[in-house]
Amino acid sequence: MLGICYGMQLIAHRLGGELVKLDRAEYGPAVLHVDDPTSMLFAGVPRESRVWMSHGDSVVRLPSGFAPLASTERCNVAAMSDVTRKIYGVQFHPEVVQTEYGRVVLENFLGRIAEVPRDWAMESFVETAIAEIRERLGGARAICALSGGVDSAVAATLVARAIGEQLTCIFVDHGLLRKGEAEQVVAAFRDVLHLDVRAIDARARFLDALNGVDDPERKRIIIGHEFIAVFEEAAQEISNVRFLVQGTLYPDVIESKTPESKAGQKIKSHHNVGGLPERMNLELVEPLRMLFKDEVRALGRVLGLPDHIVRRQPFPGPGLAVRIIGDVTSERLQILRDADAIVREEIDRAVLSPHPWQYFAVLTPVRSVGVMGDGRTYANLVAVRAITSEDGMTADWARLPPELLERISSRIVNEVRGVNRVAYDITTKPPATVEWE
Repeated sequence: MLGICYGMQLIAHRLGGELVKLDRAEYGPAVLHVDDPTSMLFAGVPRESRVWMSHGDSVVRLPSGFAPLASTERCNVAAMSDVTRKIYGVQFHPEVVQTEYGRVVLENFLGRIAEVPRDWAMESFVETAIAEIRERLGGARAICALSGGVDSAVAATLVARAIGEQLTCIFVDHGLLRKGEAEQVVAAFRDVLHLDVRAIDARARFLDALNGVDDPERKRIIIGHEFIAVFEEAAQEISNVRFLVQGTLYPDVIESKTPESKAGQKIKSHHNVGGLPERMNLELVEPLRMLFKDEVRALGRVLGLPDHIVRRQPFPGPGLAVRIIGDVTSERLQILRDADAIVREEIDRAVLSPHPWQYFAVLTPVRSVGVMGDGRTYANLVAVRAITSEDGMTADWARLPPELLERISSRIVNEVRGVNRVAYDITTKPPATVEWE
């Protein structure tokens, strides 16, 4: 037997160990103490280092055959091993950038313990994926749902390599995009990627469907259903269309708690996973379904996509609907678009190291008293979110310079009508998510 597991407390319990619930959970950064520096798992890792945690319980009695390897202030056993059976468990996230020596831990397991050869390359994935897509689709046509993000761009390019002119890309302007984004997206896909793109203006349709809806789960489900309805209507105008291509990633699958995700519970329904209707006329093709965001970017580079598309910051499929807390209206969308444009413009022009992975504005339901000139105001609170991450599964808040935050705040309250207060979100993921809804 050979294996490594994250979330080892569940494995420990199933193998006969004992758990206790912590009075204070451990989310985000923690200091890992390596108690057994002779373990191959921690070769090259210092006795103390920063790791990323996400749990509310701790192992107090190990299963038979296991020995403790590491601990944290709140977690007695943060790593364990059964050397005889070559089973290793860690309670922290070794795969995220916030864990200082996480890559070393994974390389130790794969190379020193499992002795796995390092001969895989992304080019191999491309060859395999293209062959599988050709075999499945045969001579049928497919449409691809374009959002403008790197995920759908890579999915469209990959499928186009496989079936060529059998693919038609559909870009739906649902009225929930960022400032100037609809025009930029269509131009990029037609002129840069040279894909067959058809643009559909569905702004009024989506706003009508979202009228009076403030629950985030209902928003995502409504948007997912409307997307599919629009795509199926568009497919009727193209002969022999049987398939719908989506840029679904593994984090979407995990957070939506589908059977293959093995997640403990649903975090949120992604519009392209949990938001899909149960019955559809089109068969789904999701070539990126088992990849993380950093892997998709690597795949995009192998496919030859331009850097400005590969490095484009993530944007949720439901768009600004999940960055407006509460009811989505034309007026509130305009406020958020203007504020978000300022946030992105100021951070884009700043010299930052590391540069945030994602950054945007959120329109909250909070209104507060302010004073502008000699008059009293009662206006909206806008929150700013900027994070560092690699794949979005975990994230840390970006330490933006105070003078940058000052410029952003000053511009928003002076230039965006209806806003008189700005707040900065300094919460990690976990316990928060990247998006507010």
